[in-house]
Amino acid sequence: MPRCILALLLFLLAPLLQAAATYDEAIALYKQQKFPEARLAFQDLAVLEPVNAKPRYFLGMIALRLDDYAEAITQLEQATKLAPDNSGYFAELGGAYGSAARKAGMFSQIRLAKKCCAALERALELDPDSLDARNGLISFYRQAPGFLGGGMPKAYAQAEEIRKRNPRRGGLILGQLYAGERRFDEAFAVARELVQAEPDAYLAHYILGRLAAESGQQLDAGEQHLRRCLELNPAKDEPPHAAVHWRLGNIAEKRHDPAAARAAYEASLQLDPAFKQAAASLEKLK
Repeated sequence: MPRCILALLLFLLAPLLQAAATYDEAIALYKQQKFPEARLAFQDLAVLEPVNAKPRYFLGMIALRLDDYAEAITQLEQATKLAPDNSGYFAELGGAYGSAARKAGMFSQIRLAKKCCAALERALELDPDSLDARNGLISFYRQAPGFLGGGMPKAYAQAEEIRKRNPRRGGLILGQLYAGERRFDEAFAVARELVQAEPDAYLAHYILGRLAAESGQQLDAGEQHLRRCLELNPAKDEPPHAAVHWRLGNIAEKRHDPAAARAAYEASLQLDPAFKQAAASLEKLK
């Protein structure tokens, strides 16, 4: 390239080069959920590095967080083209297709569902240990009709594969599948295995209590596990103590003890006055 043309290009790009954020700065904005600012930063980086998949990936993830599924698909499709061996990109693309399908009309749903399954299967081909891809396929198999490749046996098979690689995560997913089909005996068995493996696992105790509250079975054991939750601290993404009191109220109702149920619901609302489930349950008792 002639030096004069190179100099001209550098001159024209200089303001952009000075203004563009670094990847660390852009990712920091993304983690802080400052999505408009993060999007501008990654757009600048995409212009500077048009064959780099990373800016496209993050632009797709930002679009997903903003429920802009069409834009998410556009960006993530580009990311997978630029990095065709990246399992994570295909897993997120599959998720974007699935989210878009839930909002689409019937014919678009079929097209997007096929793309969702194909992207997730490609993610697994690239990385058989991708738990996110396997979990995405579970969601697909649960919701898609048989003629599109859905089916609960496939969902259970993926849950077992996850459990081989991550007993805790796989067990939680497997228990949810059993409970969703009201196969409570199997769901209780899986949850008890989780508690035996991790006696202080807050979520495992909560699940046993929730199963009792929903099924009306093993109420005494369910109450004990919920009260154990009150002695432990939930993680940020786990049901809070307000939810535990609500479930205790559910169990009391199953026992036809409205006074105990009312006390539990009131305890829940004392911890979180905005807890809608407890408020609704309390209102029904009146």
